Amino acid sequence: MPFRPTDRLKSLPPYLFVEIVRKKQELLAAGKDVIDFGVGDPDRPTPQFIIDRMTRAVQDAKNHPYPDGRGSQAFREQIGSFFEQRYGVALDVEREIHALIGSKEGLGHLPLAAVNPGQTVLVPEPGYPVYRAAAIFAGGEPWTLELSEANRWLPDFASIPEGVARSAALINLNYPNNPTGAVATRGFFEDAVAFARRYDILIAHDAAYNEMYFDERPPSILEIDGAKEVAVELHSLSKTFNMTGWRLGFVAGNADTVAALGRIKSNLDSGVFTAVQEAGIEAYAGFERPEILDLRELYHERAEVLASGLREIGFRVAPPKATFYIWAGVPKGLDTMGTVMKLLDDAAVVCIPGTGFGAAGQGYVRFALTVELDRIRAAVARMRELSW
Repeated sequence: MPFRPTDRLKSLPPYLFVEIVRKKQELLAAGKDVIDFGVGDPDRPTPQFIIDRMTRAVQDAKNHPYPDGRGSQAFREQIGSFFEQRYGVALDVEREIHALIGSKEGLGHLPLAAVNPGQTVLVPEPGYPVYRAAAIFAGGEPWTLELSEANRWLPDFASIPEGVARSAALINLNYPNNPTGAVATRGFFEDAVAFARRYDILIAHDAAYNEMYFDERPPSILEIDGAKEVAVELHSLSKTFNMTGWRLGFVAGNADTVAALGRIKSNLDSGVFTAVQEAGIEAYAGFERPEILDLRELYHERAEVLASGLREIGFRVAPPKATFYIWAGVPKGLDTMGTVMKLLDDAAVVCIPGTGFGAAGQGYVRFALTVELDRIRAAVARMRELSW
């Protein structure tokens, strides 16, 4: 019998980057010097102190068997210590922390534990595409929670219809935000917790960029009174510690949700290699080391240079506050894909269309700051030469 994709697979949004990838490969094959601001993958290696810990751990035979699916005791205790130091939040390391194979995996599996078929999932747009895909895979009904520049890319809870709120099982939040770089205050999280408690909705806060800030430290939603009743927070080592390929993260917060996600995971994966967790322990023990602080400064400098250059050309860019992305409103007279293809065709510069993060991204493009400063300046110089 020939293969037939399932309805859930057919219902996924189309992958909009195919043409961009094809054009990029064409330019490279033609010998063009392509400057790529596309995928958000750090261009610097994992800090050496983390690699050294991994080297020792991988040689230790005690780390070679199946790992504890929840995460090792030592890993969970280190996360508990980090939360106490960073946020003043006490976590029960037995019930309120669970290791993940990267936060993307946790975000993908969480609706299987928290959403029944037909229940509503509130999905912010523009936003990380995994939120919508995960809702679809779980049989949930995604409801677009449109974010706007006018509201500083924060959801307006009062605008959610009463019927939608009452049917919702889960809401995804993500601050600092990919793709917009927006940040949220404690006051916003207090409103989010109050909204979730009123309608009995679980909050999944994707905090993958919490350590990638330039001025004021972003809060954890778990700092808010009552948050543990309605929220979990997912963290990743990928961007903070340049560990995208290592696949390590964790979920913390509401104990029942953490346990339910653990049950899903125990049926689908066998946990994180214990040696990788050892490296994660070293990373979080050293989260204030100069190597990590220097990365933050590196991205801040890159952000300022690119944002300034884009503004001169005619893009609309807010002062960057966090993440390693620049979210830019396109010059007047252009749309998203027109801008993306113009930069590709005429300047050999790759950026991501805002519509790849949902229809609300129309009129915007995203640049990942994973390019050295001299290359950023070169890209800006090329863009200046174009006719806008």
